[in-house]
Amino acid sequence: MTGGLPRTAGERVGSWLLWAVSILVFVFLLAPILAIIPLSFNSTSFLTYPLDGFSLRWYIEVFTTERWTNALKNSLVVGSASAVLATTLGTLAAVGLTQARFPFKPLVMALVVSPMVVPVVITAVGIYFFFAPFGLTGSYAGLILAHTALGTPFVVITVSATLKGFNLTLMRAAASLGASPWLAFRRVMLPLIAPGVAAGALFAFEISFDDVIVVLMLAGPEQRTLPREMFSGIRENISPAITAAATVLILVAVALLATLEALRRRNARMRGVDA
Repeated sequence: MTGGLPRTAGERVGSWLLWAVSILVFVFLLAPILAIIPLSFNSTSFLTYPLDGFSLRWYIEVFTTERWTNALKNSLVVGSASAVLATTLGTLAAVGLTQARFPFKPLVMALVVSPMVVPVVITAVGIYFFFAPFGLTGSYAGLILAHTALGTPFVVITVSATLKGFNLTLMRAAASLGASPWLAFRRVMLPLIAPGVAAGALFAFEISFDDVIVVLMLAGPEQRTLPREMFSGIRENISPAITAAATVLILVAVALLATLEALRRRNARMRGVDA
């Protein structure tokens, strides 16, 4: 039904055609990713279809072998630390850029989000030459700071979008009641924009967790992350353990996307908008 009137045959055909095209595009985009998952359960040491048998040996290898567990630990540590820094810096930058009025504000905003636009290879080379004189290459600190630079723009964009629906009168009311700017931010603004801040933090973590180019430029042997270990495995020794690690990355991405959707719905409910 459209506006209370029955749809014509042409409208029904158009609707079916739209659904068919959408499903085909969806399958086209997901098929290469979904093809990886069955290979991670192959019982042989080769990446072949059809599968020779079902086995969890490659997941056991990923979660028990030292080189894979160290890589996973590094990814979690670097991703978490960079997400915390990026969320802090990005939230403060978003609040300042949203509320402040000054000349060349669009230019400043463009510079802040430029790491999202500039190719990661160029950013990685620039970070390497900037960090090298300070001895930050081949260190956890350098890798965390580099990933913070990559993740901060995503936090700025996400929090800025959330702040557009924030009523600044609440901050003025808090100030009129004697609250300091920091207290008003912590007690009034932050709880209301928390879904946007959390979404930005998840984006920053995912950017760090999936990165391989910056890690190739900056990381030493002790800072090998999970994507870096997979890259090395593809070049040196193709093993189904790589597909098991890839499946883990896919599951992490799906979990983060589900969390982002839950945060989006919560934010919509807080604004009184139909999710």
